[in-house]
Amino acid sequence: MSEPPIRRHAIVNGHVQGVFFRDATRRQALASGVGGWIRNRPDGTVEAVLEGPPAAVQQMLQFMQSGPPDAQVERLQVSDEEPEGLSSFEIH
Repeated sequence: MSEPPIRRHAIVNGHVQGVFFRDATRRQALASGVGGWIRNRPDGTVEAVLEGPPAAVQQMLQFMQSGPPDAQVERLQVSDEEPEGLSSFEIH
């Protein structure tokens, strides 16, 4: 029996806009079977929601701690949320 899905809300601080962070995260999410969304925020951070199996979501958070090669992640803030049943992953 599989574990119930979890949902995490993440804010990524650092040099994370203009370095393909959103697209790299989307590709990783699709490969991992994680649903959710990601977007740039006006303050220069990137915001994401990740939803899926606990191990896959944790793997995504680990990826987001460093991001793609040109990213410079300074801090990753993560909070728990109630799953909503997201299955696709979108860039907003």
